[in-house]
This record gives sequence, structure tokens and C-alpha cells, in this order.
Amino acid sequence: MGNLQHHDATVRVRYAETDQMGVVYHANYLVWFEVGRVELMRALGVEYKTMEITDDCHIVVVNAHCRYLRPAHYDELLTIRTRIAESRNRTVTFAYELFRQGDGVLLATGETTHVICGANGHPKLLPAKYRTVLAVGGATDSPRREA
Repeated sequence: MGNLQHHDATVRVRYAETDQMGVVYHANYLVWFEVGRVELMRALGVEYKTMEITDDCHIVVVNAHCRYLRPAHYDELLTIRTRIAESRNRTVTFAYELFRQGDGVLLATGETTHVICGANGHPKLLPAKYRTVLAVGGATDSPRREA
């Protein structure tokens, strides 16, 4: 697996993701961030489904941010570059960059923060096996304690 600093995933803009002018509707960027996040986790050897079923760990979004720099358009191929910005005992923050493949132009940047929760909805510690993998992904644990 090695030290994976980021992971790139590709999406093609579908017609249904655009408005009448062929410009991508803003909420779709968050959907693409999820694609990037899931594929990064998979590249690190972690599948959400296994986390949920085997370890009762659900990664709940508590904050999402997207900075729109340039529009994406129908039928363009895009690269979602995802990395782990921070990993702590109960939270993980992912950072995203969205590029147009044709010319490499940066279209958007973003970040999502997630709290690890059990099926009961209560925050819980991320099991050590996942903390280790997420640290390998380029993140570092902060020495600060969380509540």
C-alpha cells in the first residue's frame, strides 16, 4: 500500500448534472467529493461497507465546504484528487481538488469533515487499525485531545 499522499478518481459530467446551459449544478461537486473519498479509502484498503458492518463505524459528514473557481460542463472528464488532510481519534478531514482533464485547469477545491459514529448515532473512537491506515495516507494525528 505504501504512503499514499492522494488518490485520483475520474468522472465524466453527465447531462443530468448540468443546467440548461450545460454548466454543472453546484451540489454535484459534493457528490463527486464523495466519489473521491470512497475511492481514496478503497485505495488504502478500507471499504465503508466493511467499516459499518464489521466495526460499527459510520463516517458522518459534519462540515462540507466547496470553493468554485471555474465551471465544469457537460461531457467533460474530470479528475477528483482526494487526500486526508487530518485524522484524529474521532474525526477525519478530507481535502479535494477537482481538475478538468483536457487542460488541467483547477475547477474547485473543497473539504469535508467527518465524525466517526456508531449505528446509534453517537460519536466513537476510530479503531486503531483505521487510524493506522489513515495515518499512512499522509495524515498525522494531532497531539490535542478530543472530547
